[in-house]
Amino acid sequence: MLDKHLSTQFDSELDALSSRVMELGGLVESQIRQATYALANFSDEAAGQVVETEHRVNLMELEIDRELSSIIARRQPTARDLRLLMAISRVTANLERVGDEAERVARMVRSILARSGTARSLPAGELRVASDLASAGLRKSLDAFARLDCASAVAILKEDDALDREFDGFVRKLITYMMEDPRTISSSLDLLFIAKAIERIGDHAKNISECIIYVVKGADVRHSTMEQIESTVKSRG
Repeated sequence: MLDKHLSTQFDSELDALSSRVMELGGLVESQIRQATYALANFSDEAAGQVVETEHRVNLMELEIDRELSSIIARRQPTARDLRLLMAISRVTANLERVGDEAERVARMVRSILARSGTARSLPAGELRVASDLASAGLRKSLDAFARLDCASAVAILKEDDALDREFDGFVRKLITYMMEDPRTISSSLDLLFIAKAIERIGDHAKNISECIIYVVKGADVRHSTMEQIESTVKSRG
């Protein structure tokens, strides 16, 4: 990720830590895929697998945090190295929360299955588009983080608008279903929580992208406008 250090052991530790973060990313991506399958097929088995995987995600987060603390204590990094380690901590936290959102989707699917069959008349399958967008955004953000690619980070931040539009459109459609048939209200609310969880996955992908700019440019662009972010990326060395 960074230029080589005089200490090859330090380089090895950073590489190993980065690999663990990518491994965690792959694990939560698999959770999203399983959660999406569970939703599209109303599969209790797939939903259960998502819930079971969450324990592994939590354990990996703790392991990465311990290794981070150890490296900081032993190496006392400064400047860009310290920013990288802080960013890894943020990325890890965001990935764990993505796992939480995938688990939330799975639990909502189980809640729907526990009720009557009215959910099958609802547009649950249309959430597949939003889920695919969120999953793709997460995958792109992790790839950009591995390469510390600011241009890709900015592009990912811009793409989040598409996911927001999917969410807004789905909410409007659910409201129509609930108005036309009050029997669908409970299941529609579950789907609304699922849609919100998927939107939050996109938000976490955005957070990871912001970490890239923080490492490379030394600027914290959280809560900044897109114009401010683009200006920061272009102007800072």
